[in-house]
Amino acid sequence: MAVTRNRFIVDENGKRVSVVLPVDDYEELLEDLHDLAVVAERRHEPAVSHATLKKRLKAGGLLPR
Repeated sequence: MAVTRNRFIVDENGKRVSVVLPVDDYEELLEDLHDLAVVAERRHEPAVSHATLKKRLKAGGLLPR
């Protein structure tokens, strides 16, 4: 994320109620949120060893043999 000056929308009492973000930052936050949701959904799946993962990735053509 690029460093930007924070911009807020405030209510009549000066309390911050919203934030203005560059679209790229917003989309990056949405991707992060999606990734966290996937992790939460899969947290009860059994773990796979590093060796097994490498073997699967090579078999799928995602890693060189």
